Amino acid sequence: MTRKALSATAWVFAIAAIGLGAAHALIAENFSSVPAVVCMAIALLGYAIGATTNKAPVPVSLITAITGLVLIAARVIEDNADTPHSLVPESLFLASQVLIVLGLVFIIRRRLIGQAGNVLADGLIVGIGAWLVVWVYLVQPSLGATGNSATFTTIRSITLGVAMIVLFLLATLLFSQTVPSPANAFVGIAIALTLSGLILRAVVFRGDVSFSAATLDAPLLMAIALAGAGFAHPAIRHIAATGSHTVVPALMTRLLTTTSSLVAPIIVLAIDKPANTQDTTVRTITVCILVAVVMSRVVQSVRLNATTQDQLVRNALTDSLTGLPNRVLMLQHIETAMRSSWKTHVQPTVLFIDVDRFKNINDSLGHSIGDDVLTEVSRRLTSAVPAHATVARIAGDEFVVLDATTETVTQSVLLAEQVLDSLRSPIKTRDGDMFVTASIGVAYAPTSVELSANELMRHADTAMYRAKNAGRNCIALFDDSMLDNVTKRLDVETALYRALERNELHLVHQPIVDIDLGLVVGFEALMRWDRGQAQVVSPDEFIPIAEETGIIVPLGSWAINDALTQLRSWIDAGHCSPSTTMSVNVSVRQLHDPQFVTVVTEALASSGIPAGQLWLEVTESVMITEPTQALAALHRLHGLGVRIAIDDFGTGYSSLSLLQRFPIQCIKIDRAFVNDVVAEAATQNIVRTIIAMATAMGAEIVAEGVENTEQLHQLLSLECHRAQGYLFSRPVHVDDVPRVVKFLEDPNHWREITGRN
Repeated sequence: MTRKALSATAWVFAIAAIGLGAAHALIAENFSSVPAVVCMAIALLGYAIGATTNKAPVPVSLITAITGLVLIAARVIEDNADTPHSLVPESLFLASQVLIVLGLVFIIRRRLIGQAGNVLADGLIVGIGAWLVVWVYLVQPSLGATGNSATFTTIRSITLGVAMIVLFLLATLLFSQTVPSPANAFVGIAIALTLSGLILRAVVFRGDVSFSAATLDAPLLMAIALAGAGFAHPAIRHIAATGSHTVVPALMTRLLTTTSSLVAPIIVLAIDKPANTQDTTVRTITVCILVAVVMSRVVQSVRLNATTQDQLVRNALTDSLTGLPNRVLMLQHIETAMRSSWKTHVQPTVLFIDVDRFKNINDSLGHSIGDDVLTEVSRRLTSAVPAHATVARIAGDEFVVLDATTETVTQSVLLAEQVLDSLRSPIKTRDGDMFVTASIGVAYAPTSVELSANELMRHADTAMYRAKNAGRNCIALFDDSMLDNVTKRLDVETALYRALERNELHLVHQPIVDIDLGLVVGFEALMRWDRGQAQVVSPDEFIPIAEETGIIVPLGSWAINDALTQLRSWIDAGHCSPSTTMSVNVSVRQLHDPQFVTVVTEALASSGIPAGQLWLEVTESVMITEPTQALAALHRLHGLGVRIAIDDFGTGYSSLSLLQRFPIQCIKIDRAFVNDVVAEAATQNIVRTIIAMATAMGAEIVAEGVENTEQLHQLLSLECHRAQGYLFSRPVHVDDVPRVVKFLEDPNHWREITGRN
């Protein structure tokens, strides 16, 4: 049978057990009724499935089966006995409880490993509280009742006492953090029904309440059949499994049950006076035991709560991987050091340490190796600094060292050098030796300046970025100019987000001319930012920030749309030829944007400019930064008819093997070569080679940064026929474009510019 079929069978058995037990209570007269026989058949079949198919634990199977047989035998013998107070059935009921105790002890010992201390106390509270109620209303009255032999009364009292032990063990199992399952539930309910049957029998024997025999039998029959349902469920094999704990225990159930178990005895003691000395003695002893257990549980809870709070505080203030203080605790240490150094010669030093290229380690070797590296780095840092210094890990690969005793800048730098030296030897990992370096920013608290702990750490962080920009594996000492640069960058970055919305950005256009014909054949659109109040931000300043933050994506989309719209207006007004091209610079971030091709397509459609008149200029970095993604985007654009140009060619790191894979149709010679093309023979050879390569690829050539006629004549001699630069025109505002085009295409002016007749 499949697991799903067995699970369904167990639920059918459980539902049938409840229904048949209820039917027996309503229509049956003795234990041999049809519902009773079917219940016993269900139990037998369930035990068989559990023992053979579900592989239930043998001790649990044997104890459960024997318990069921004992209960059945007790009822059959009781039905056929001449007296209602027969010793044999009562002894069998006692034996059934003892067996249940053995079975529960077997299960609890295995399931409660590591959590027995707290649940056992709560179980004891339930068991002792219930025993006090049972003693007052069931056991003590039967001791003085007439018609019962002393032996019978003793056995029944012991049976009820053992039943309370069963209740204690059952509550303990309920309060545990073990994972609930239908098999656990069915067996647990079966045990509870057995206890209910015994309690009902004891109530009847008091003589003031009467139930039919069928009613007394119903809980026992349900219990026997439900136990069979539990064994029919596949989960029965894990009933005594170790370590199957839930994340969140049933705390509310536990609280309500233990509270009720404490309140009920108090109410009983308040409304029911002791019958005799024996009753008083039992009550006193029971209450004393209950109080002792409750006090023990309270002490245990207080200790556990204190331990948990300590653990939470420790977790909140330390790094889980290295055990070092985290950012919060380190800031507290820095704050304390700065307060202690006030009006003294001490200048506490903070080192901000970042492991260079740690992301590459995680990405290539995995996070487990990365964790090994961080653990070893933390060990080395702790060993490298003085004993009074504090080392913290405040982020993934970022560490901070605080030395509260330094007095001079020299001491601060020497401390940083010790840290840097500690990382020079290779780190042994499970994948072999590995070398790591670090960039260290150094900041100290001057005695004349009042700083907060956050500010001092931020200064060290700023210096660390200066060390990274300087080439990594070095030390940078903070100075105020760094903070000015960071503040200025943050201001630019914040304002850039609103620049488009505030219409602060605009395009200027530099003509591209055909040197041979003296005609303007295209324009390059260049972005400018005027923040108002004479705050003009250089493109060299805001373009890198836009690319780093991703703002370049919407800015670039706007630039393409605006440039094509302007070109359309100039063509329609007759200011330039219908075949004039527009060149727009494109960054790597734009090529990685999945909507970029759609943006270009929509811009071409809305402006009515043919795709062949749009040139997208990319730098050589595109070829080495995710070349696969860039290549896919460029090929899609090339398929639309858009033409691709390589800007600033010769100054990057592109390889010829990558160059031939890209759909390049124009190469723009960088101004660095144009500047030296007249005076340097080597530069002339480089330019000649670039032109020859472009010709072989079938690509056009444009020289950038042409500033004098000597450069122009040299380029012509090298077979370069298109150029742009200050010799012809600076980048101009859109309103000045018609005038500039007219000026450049006037033959007299052209001869004046180029010095040619």
